[in-house]
Amino acid sequence: MTKLQPQNFELEATTVWSFPERGNWATHQPHFRGNWAPQIPRNLILRYSKPKDLVLDQMCGYGTTLIECKLTGRNALGFDINPEMVEMTGKNLKFYAPSNVKIEVKVGDARDLKDLDDNSVDFITTHPPYADIIKYSEGKIEGDLSNIHSIDKFCNEMKRIAAECFRVLKAKKYCGILIGDTRRKTYFTPIAYRVMEDFINAGFKLKEDIIKHQWNCKTTPYWTQKSKDYNFLLIMHEHLFVFEKSVENF
Repeated sequence: MTKLQPQNFELEATTVWSFPERGNWATHQPHFRGNWAPQIPRNLILRYSKPKDLVLDQMCGYGTTLIECKLTGRNALGFDINPEMVEMTGKNLKFYAPSNVKIEVKVGDARDLKDLDDNSVDFITTHPPYADIIKYSEGKIEGDLSNIHSIDKFCNEMKRIAAECFRVLKAKKYCGILIGDTRRKTYFTPIAYRVMEDFINAGFKLKEDIIKHQWNCKTTPYWTQKSKDYNFLLIMHEHLFVFEKSVENF
């Protein structure tokens, strides 16, 4: 670890975010496929939470969110359905930071946050799988969202996650979700907007729809030729939705 904090970091101020260079401070590592750039949770955590708040990432993966919570002085709780991810996150959190906070990571299911009481979390930020675009357990773990091919089934599971988010989040607090889209037989399949509707139907209000530019996709050269052969455009953006648990919905 060469540096503990990012250099020249500034909060994003628009609804378009682009990070050509993925942050590599603390124990962040860019080689883990599918994790989000640490600039994303850092922006969200600093904008929508306060020091000592409790931040939840219920699909924590490699632990990017939890690392940022430790660096920014937030208490944090992370869950992942994959024990290997939980083990990796635990290792990534083993560094010294001058903030006196509590960071926990456990095996758990985002659809059933049984360890958490109603209205107990100050901020939620998470990066779920985009159906089976990247498989994290190759079918070995029952309930792993990344093994679901059917978009309808995936969105039904996201409805359950949205309901749990609404239950555990405090009133007038925020929830950030990064989600992308896909294609099926060359046709655009809008996973993101369907997930957005799931959260709105759960009781949330949409605070922000941020467009996040995708960079450094390893499969881009292969799919560039396919896009020309079969006449479709490559999807190079994701949606970062920020939802508010409004008091009007109680």
